[in-house]
Amino acid sequence: MQGVIKSFDPTNGSGSLVRDTDLSEILLADGALNGSLFRFLRQGQRVIFDLDDAGRATALRLGSEVDMATPGA
Repeated sequence: MQGVIKSFDPTNGSGSLVRDTDLSEILLADGALNGSLFRFLRQGQRVIFDLDDAGRATALRLGSEVDMATPGA
């Protein structure tokens, strides 16, 4: 899935993003940045992510130009 970071607190790793497909707000899972290139996130940053069993964003990563295309375009 793709989305845009809405908020991120670097002191505790909490935050949220907005999913591209339906504009729903999704919370970041604990450890969402573990194993990724990201150490910090900025508001408006585009990311690709998975959902955990609780519906929280996990495994945040960058994508290629093709991956980051606008859905439905």
